[in-house]
Amino acid sequence: MRVIAGRFKGRRLASPRWAGLRPSSDKLRETLFNVLAPRVAGAVVLDLYAGTGALGIEALSRGAAHVTFVDRDRRAVGLIAENLSRCRIAGGYAIMRADIVTARDRLDEPRVFDLILLDPPYDEPDVEEMLATTGELLAPRGVLVLEHARRCPVPPTAGILFCTRALVSGDSALAFYERRAPAE
Repeated sequence: MRVIAGRFKGRRLASPRWAGLRPSSDKLRETLFNVLAPRVAGAVVLDLYAGTGALGIEALSRGAAHVTFVDRDRRAVGLIAENLSRCRIAGGYAIMRADIVTARDRLDEPRVFDLILLDPPYDEPDVEEMLATTGELLAPRGVLVLEHARRCPVPPTAGILFCTRALVSGDSALAFYERRAPAE
C-alpha cells in the first residue's frame, strides 16, 4: 500500500497485522481521488472506519486542510498513527477511537465536513442508518463517499442524503452522496 499522489506520493503505508481489516486498494483509492480531485484542496475531511488511515492520508497528501481519523479498534488507531509518522505528517489531523455515534458527540469544531470518507466493514448491518447519522455532519455542499461490497446494494436516499453517483471497481463499489436541498 502506498500514497498515490500529492506531497506524500510514493510513501509506503503499513498494512494491518491482524485479520478483519480490509484496506482500500491502491486502484480504488486512485479512482476515488480522481473523482474527488476538485473538492480535496482545502477541505475539512472525516475518515470514518479509517483502518490504516490511507484514505485520510491521501486527502492530506492532495491538500486537504484537516482530516479527522475515526476508528473503534485501538489497533487501527495505532496503525493510523504509525502511517502518519511514516509519511512525516506532523499536523492537520486528529485521531479518535470511537464509533460513529460517540465520535459525533466528541468532535471538536467544525462539526461539519466538506468530505466524509466512510469505509465500514462490508458486512455492516444497517448502512442506511449509518449514512443518515453521518450525513448530519456533512457540509451543505459537501460529499460523502461510501465504499461497499459490489454485491450489496446501497439506499438511494438516507436521512438528508441522496446518492448522486456510483462506481464499481472489482468486488468493491463507491457510492457518492450529497445533501438534499431544504424544502422551500
